[in-house]
Amino acid sequence: MERLVEGAKALGLPLTVEQQASFQLYYEELVAWNQKFNLTAITDYESVQIRHFLDSLSCLLAREARLAMSRPDARVIDVGSGAGFPGIPLKLVCPGIHLTLLEATGKKVIFLEHLVNRLALRKVTVIKARAEEAGQDPIHRQQYDLVLARAVADLVVVVEYTLPLCRLGGWVIAQKGEAAAAETWNAQKAIALLGGELRRMIPVELPGLPESRSLVVIEKTGPTPDTYPRRPGLPSKRPLVG
Repeated sequence: MERLVEGAKALGLPLTVEQQASFQLYYEELVAWNQKFNLTAITDYESVQIRHFLDSLSCLLAREARLAMSRPDARVIDVGSGAGFPGIPLKLVCPGIHLTLLEATGKKVIFLEHLVNRLALRKVTVIKARAEEAGQDPIHRQQYDLVLARAVADLVVVVEYTLPLCRLGGWVIAQKGEAAAAETWNAQKAIALLGGELRRMIPVELPGLPESRSLVVIEKTGPTPDTYPRRPGLPSKRPLVG
């Protein structure tokens, strides 16, 4: 866990012995289940520490994320959680949050439920649904202090998935790669339409990774119109551009 421990310390997150053991168990379960379910193409020990665990924790470079998760009984949702990134690594270092893992693929949902049990995580809910469905469900619509999305889709699609879930005054943190600036420019009209305001982009540098990464920080400043998100599949087929 040396890479993770050093990287987390640089983020101001000294990991306890118990947290390190939880990340180790997470890695072992990920690799074991990946042989059956193809959860990730990244399984090398060091690469998982950097590209999955540390990358997830980098969300805390945004002061907005730290502030949201410091609220008593903060509600956080990870949209398109996949194998649990970034939600579960963040839960391991911020155990007080109420975390919802939203995932549409059945085999990944099974893994997430197993992992939550193995790590003995409390206040974690795994939901099998598409973001378009959850965004129109009163149980989830505009209910979350912080909405996270990592490697889900182009930003103009991501904002239609995430902003409907975010409460007024809450935040969306989208983790993006080298196309972050272009995607953000292209998504500005959609962000405004859906009740958000772009606040900033935060560059992220991870040890050993040459490619650029960014956090796109969006505040929820107004209600999302009732017609959004549109029915499943439409946000990606007909993005809100132009």
